[in-house]
Amino acid sequence: MLSRDDIRGLVQQYGSDIIESPGMYIERGHLQHGRVSTFAHSLRVACLAVWLADRLHLMGRVDLPSLIRAGLLHDYFLYDWHDRDDGSHRLHGLTHGRRAMLQAERDFGLNPIERDSIHHHMFPLTPVPPKYMEGYLVNMADKISATAETLSPQRFGWGGAGVAEGNPGRRRHLS
Repeated sequence: MLSRDDIRGLVQQYGSDIIESPGMYIERGHLQHGRVSTFAHSLRVACLAVWLADRLHLMGRVDLPSLIRAGLLHDYFLYDWHDRDDGSHRLHGLTHGRRAMLQAERDFGLNPIERDSIHHHMFPLTPVPPKYMEGYLVNMADKISATAETLSPQRFGWGGAGVAEGNPGRRRHLS
């Protein structure tokens, strides 16, 4: 089984061009879920997708570079969807997969696995499922990460895991 450091190393190995790109610097300035930037969310999704592939014994059956790149680029829409605008962000949940895929294609070029995984990562909110295992792994990693980020105690100003009930400023271990 891969360690966290192994997974981070793989994401760096196959995704450094994406991680260090100007578009990802834009993502660092936009919030995705709660207090988590789109960049941090995308990095978590890529790492979690690799972790899922490893734990589900799929490492020999997936295209690892495509899995990592799709995880990093699944929300590469390059705008803050919380901002009020002319209405183009109103249906963000339904439309950003396609927009992210088009932006990523423009900036990095994509293979069919990456293109499909990014475009269909919002299934079942959008009706078309991914065609490839990599797309399902990105989809699951995105749902897990988004749920954890949205329900995080930090989002509500309650501190972190292990915060003593009734005293948000004092931590204690809950073991």
